[in-house]
Formats: sequence, structure tokens, C-alpha cells
Amino acid sequence: MKLSTARIKRTLDQFEEHTALHDALMIREDSPLQPKLSELFGEHTFFLDSDGIHIVEPDEPRSSVPTGKVIKLAAWKDASRTALTPHRPQATDIVVVLGSEEAEEDAPE
Repeated sequence: MKLSTARIKRTLDQFEEHTALHDALMIREDSPLQPKLSELFGEHTFFLDSDGIHIVEPDEPRSSVPTGKVIKLAAWKDASRTALTPHRPQATDIVVVLGSEEAEEDAPE
């Protein structure tokens, strides 16, 4: 799932509050990693942290506010974190509130 700019910001804000993903960064569209990641895993917004690579997939609706489940796709090969090893997608217990596609400041008053 590709996230809108507003959803990326909300997701990163929530990652900062979560112990497991506090150091996560979005892999930019112009990153040299992006084509290979898209080839391996499809079109997604990818996040890199000290544990590996993650994406956000739509979660079961629990309310009228859209949420997403964090899925781990790759782990670091070793402690030096110079190479990643892809693996089967692993659902985590982390759920983020995605909210609307638009940024709050763009919403009509």
C-alpha cells in the first residue's frame, strides 16, 4: 500500500511513540533501494529501522477511522546492518491510525 504524504507523516509520528519503531525512516521514492524493493514486494511505502524493512497494510476496520497493520518484510543480516535479508511477510502487533488521505491543514473548515 502506497501511503499519501499525510498518512506517511501520521505513521512516522506514531512510530516515534512506539518503542519498537522509534528510529524508523521512510525510504524515499528516489532512493536507489526503491526499485529493488518494489520488484521484491510490490508497490508500497517502505520504512527502514534498526530491525529491518516494514510496510503498512490496511487493517480490519475497528471504527470509521482507517488503520493499518505494520508488516515486517526484511531483517538485517548481521549487527553491522550493511545488508538485509528478505523473508516471508510477518505481521506485527503494531497498528497505526492512518486517518484520511488528506492532511488536516488541507481539510475544509
